[in-house]
Amino acid sequence: MRLLVTRPDPDGARTAAALRERGHDVLVAPLLGIVPVADPAIGEGPWAAVAVTSANAIPALVSLPRSGVPVFTVGGKTAKAARAEGVADVRSADGDVHALAETIAAALPGATDPVLYLAGEERAGDLEGLLAGHGLSVKTVVVYRAVAQTRLPDAVRAALEAHEIDAVLHYSRRTAEAFLSACIVDSLDGAARAVRHLCLSPQVAAALRDTGAQDVHVAAHPDEANLFALL
Repeated sequence: MRLLVTRPDPDGARTAAALRERGHDVLVAPLLGIVPVADPAIGEGPWAAVAVTSANAIPALVSLPRSGVPVFTVGGKTAKAARAEGVADVRSADGDVHALAETIAAALPGATDPVLYLAGEERAGDLEGLLAGHGLSVKTVVVYRAVAQTRLPDAVRAALEAHEIDAVLHYSRRTAEAFLSACIVDSLDGAARAVRHLCLSPQVAAALRDTGAQDVHVAAHPDEANLFALL
């Protein structure tokens, strides 16, 4: 199959390599660039826990004094990235933001210190609201921003126009939206609606279906193995 991967590097490059090992022809269009926030106002705590929903927040996490403070991640990939940087007490929800909130709430009954949420500027889901429903307070600090690219690479534009892409893999709603916007700029919105879309979660799929895309499929569980299972 000829596939298009739209996630940012370095994750996009790793995904493309994994797909090529499986025998696929892969095009890459990293439509978001991740920019860290300089000197985010995190403060000194104390914190009941730290919550992380993306590996893009790990550099900010590593810089924190966090002795004895558990770190909760939304999934295994982010947990692995945290452990690779020497973070010891990492607990993965292995799901979405709802699963993360439930995991944190179950581990912190009656906590009075806030949960520190190291977040991106634009977020899917309402972790703060979900934790508030469990009586937990949250301090959210934006530690990175995703900057969208406005145009597709030439090779990707040509392949879409010729209907030579079998499927597009989408890992986040923001990336899916950036793909759709770039297709509109390049007058390829019709091709974007017609191509097959493989999505990590229902939230990602919704961004595509809202534009009229019909051939949209969602992974059984929000991880890469289940996304690849759609191929």
